[in-house]
Amino acid sequence: MPTALQLAAGDPALQARVRDCRRLLTRRALVGAAASAVPLPGLDWAVDAALLTRVLPEINARFGLTPQQLAQLPALQRDEVQKAASVVGSVIIGRFVTRELVVQLARTIGVRMTAKQAAKYVPLAGQAAAALMGFAALRYLGEEHIKHCVRVVRETRLALPAPGPVVLELSD
Repeated sequence: MPTALQLAAGDPALQARVRDCRRLLTRRALVGAAASAVPLPGLDWAVDAALLTRVLPEINARFGLTPQQLAQLPALQRDEVQKAASVVGSVIIGRFVTRELVVQLARTIGVRMTAKQAAKYVPLAGQAAAALMGFAALRYLGEEHIKHCVRVVRETRLALPAPGPVVLELSD
């Protein structure tokens, strides 16, 4: 399976956006890893869900794939993006990211998350293993989402938004 950078090959702007999203993802995954090491039941799940409900829309925004950005596209192009998103199997592109959606996504790595829960109660080594598993799980989910975004942008020839601060509108 190619990486997101490999999928973006030949397009320097798209490759730069992938690197930018990976930096964002790594910073957030480190926060999740720190929470995974704390032996409080459920804390890591809550932190992971909160991180994902924020980082996935930020990644969408950096690729021009938020619901607000898609609403500004001509109807034909919007339909192409939605069709491409369903072909790549993304349930997040062009949608509001909710906790329910994040839980659905997390089911794909459920075994890792369960092992992480058990490991963190073993002093030091278990906590380190839990942190590593938490980091890896968030990075995996984020990297898969970045790949989906790259595929959709390439397939639809969608113009990337100008780089800069991401402003997200939060819904109720």
